[in-house]
Amino acid sequence: MDLDTACHHIHTAVERMRAAYLQPVFDEWAILAVPVKRGGVVAYRGPRAAVFRRNLPADAEPLRRITAGREFSEGDIEFVPDAADTCYDAFMKVGPTSYLVLNHTVKTLDQIRADVKWLGAQAVLFDLSEKFRADPVELRALQAV
Repeated sequence: MDLDTACHHIHTAVERMRAAYLQPVFDEWAILAVPVKRGGVVAYRGPRAAVFRRNLPADAEPLRRITAGREFSEGDIEFVPDAADTCYDAFMKVGPTSYLVLNHTVKTLDQIRADVKWLGAQAVLFDLSEKFRADPVELRALQAV
């Protein structure tokens, strides 16, 4: 799938999760391309547009630690339940060289999961992962945002 379609699917899923949970589950998301020299941040939606790129290395550290040395396929999801503050709560491999990072900039995923409504939101997230498993994002000569 192309980047515009991917962004539409992600935005729709985030809104569906908000509806199921009755408040934001993730208030920030970005599609990242690797290697960063050829891509970096290719899509972003959230409250920290002005500082997202600058804070990326520090905010990604807990996620980097938990995923180090592991192989992921398109649609695979990994969670960091105790990622505090603006550190990323989850990521999903959405294409051969691209990843979706998801974040709640105030709550940890442990706090979000404590509410039983998380189960409804989680189902939406897994539906989203299946879209990328079936039709991964193909990034072609994109400029970072």
